[in-house]
Amino acid sequence: MTDHCPKPMIPFHGRPFLEYLIELLRTRGFDRILLLLGYLSDQIISHFGDGSRFGVTIQYHVTPVEDDTGSRVRKALPHIEPLSLLLYCDNYWPIPWEQLWQQFVQLGTLAQVTVYANRDGYSRDNMCIGPNNLVTIYDKTRQSTGLQGVDIGFLIAHREIFEQLPEENCSLEKEIYPQLVRNQQLAAFLTEHRYYSVGDLRRLPLTEQFLARQPAVILDRDGVLNQRMPRAHYVRHWDEWHWLPGALDALRQLRDNGFLVVIITNQAGVARGAMTLDDLQQLHQRMQVDVRQAGGHIDAIYYCPHDWNEGCFCRKPQPGMLFQAQRDFHLDLSRTWFLGDDERDGEAARQAAMPFGMVDPDHPLVWWINRLCNRL
Repeated sequence: MTDHCPKPMIPFHGRPFLEYLIELLRTRGFDRILLLLGYLSDQIISHFGDGSRFGVTIQYHVTPVEDDTGSRVRKALPHIEPLSLLLYCDNYWPIPWEQLWQQFVQLGTLAQVTVYANRDGYSRDNMCIGPNNLVTIYDKTRQSTGLQGVDIGFLIAHREIFEQLPEENCSLEKEIYPQLVRNQQLAAFLTEHRYYSVGDLRRLPLTEQFLARQPAVILDRDGVLNQRMPRAHYVRHWDEWHWLPGALDALRQLRDNGFLVVIITNQAGVARGAMTLDDLQQLHQRMQVDVRQAGGHIDAIYYCPHDWNEGCFCRKPQPGMLFQAQRDFHLDLSRTWFLGDDERDGEAARQAAMPFGMVDPDHPLVWWINRLCNRL
């Protein structure tokens, strides 16, 4: 694939991968981009030009093909600003810029790298993160014990760290990261949101699905679809289920408009003995029957069966179920709305860096769905 095409120009849905990255940067407020190029650079320069067609200003610095990352950066030093965001051209991750920047300012380190938590074994770990979000180990060989997390780039860095790069050809990460780790000057922004790559042939189908950007919405259950029970009481059986007005119509409208629909719900009643998992599954089966008969469709239901104080990652306000849905369906959570009726739902959405809508009597589910469908 890359005999005649540089990796960043591999097309997805009629657009080169790099175009998605530049669009992402523009939406996050960046207007100046410096591309460090080598292999088949003319193709990239010809496509993007000065960047005006994409709403940004693009400059280029081209060096020999054999240059590693450190050499490219060192040679481009006169063009690099005192503080910048450094990306790999083959990784896409929907930058939650406000969270990223807030942590960087708070910690005050010389650099901050983004680290994928890698709970799903998506890649091989190469980092270890200690207290205060500081990187304690960086191992480019990925062979050290205790590694947990993968460097995916999206590095905020002061230019002074690049000035230490040697004259010979070198890897930026291998040369700079260990020094920063020793000096406790490399922070990690830990993310559960999967990144998508054009650097691995096996992952191209996943990247293709992710960049298709099928419209999707994630819904809380109780208080959004059905009447919420009082605190510490649970909908245990179908005769206790009562649809909220307009909820079935909203689900039908979502299917008519091609939305993928995911439900996430806390169900501590299982751990507290108010119901069994079988009770919960039967309830959801009956719910699905009504939804289908009304012309709607639910693609997946995630539930947390744990008690209030078990400390799990899935019970809202923790965002675990949101990230599980992200990985299963290759969603871009920055483009996916979560609709709930509780402050815990809003906090989970905030931690997942996704837009949130509060469902209440003045803004029922059907009101929100009308808004989302009209955005398409």
